[in-house]
Amino acid sequence: MTELPFPNVKDKPRADIRFVSRDFSVDELDNEIWKTAHAVDVIRYWSGESAPDGRVFEARLLWSETALYVRFEAMQSEPLFVSESPVLDEKALGLWERDVCELFVAPDKSETEKYFEFEIAPTGEWLDLGIHQASEERVTDWEYDSKMTTASRIESDRVLMALKIGWSAFGGKPSVGDIWAGNLYRAVGEGETRAYLAWSPTFTEKPNFHVPERFGELVFGEL
Repeated sequence: MTELPFPNVKDKPRADIRFVSRDFSVDELDNEIWKTAHAVDVIRYWSGESAPDGRVFEARLLWSETALYVRFEAMQSEPLFVSESPVLDEKALGLWERDVCELFVAPDKSETEKYFEFEIAPTGEWLDLGIHQASEERVTDWEYDSKMTTASRIESDRVLMALKIGWSAFGGKPSVGDIWAGNLYRAVGEGETRAYLAWSPTFTEKPNFHVPERFGELVFGEL
């Protein structure tokens, strides 16, 4: 992979979320409507260094009157690091310790320290949490219930994963032109080769996704 210019620590990315007039099932991973979404390429580690082709991923985001849709397409050139006995009907605590893609969202960009965390694994396992990143500690709402639905499919060299999250999970629906804050992540591999990718690199000394001041902008497009 060609080495990219190192990003400026002050730069924050921006993603346009296209509106769709009809809802569809999260299981429709091959629905043509995904192609209308802007592709958000995540090609760097949390440190800002470029990641190899076999670990990068793209996210496509859509919104409707009822829900936020996110589809991850993650390249997979190494053995999967997943649960051998996945449980799909309840939160998978500790999911962040295995292969996973994540979305963090702060609906109020003036209070980015209050955000929601959504995770999905190649197996379809999932996790949703409410977070308050206070100055001295992180307070987690383990009982948060977004009622999101998920889908996934493992292929020979990639993994597809999708989330559908109703607006009640965020406390309300956005309006056209609204800007929320958020970030997209991937943790992949195990042991010494484990890696952490971030759409907006956090630039922390050690891998850390919980850095709301580094969230990018999520812009809701026209109806």
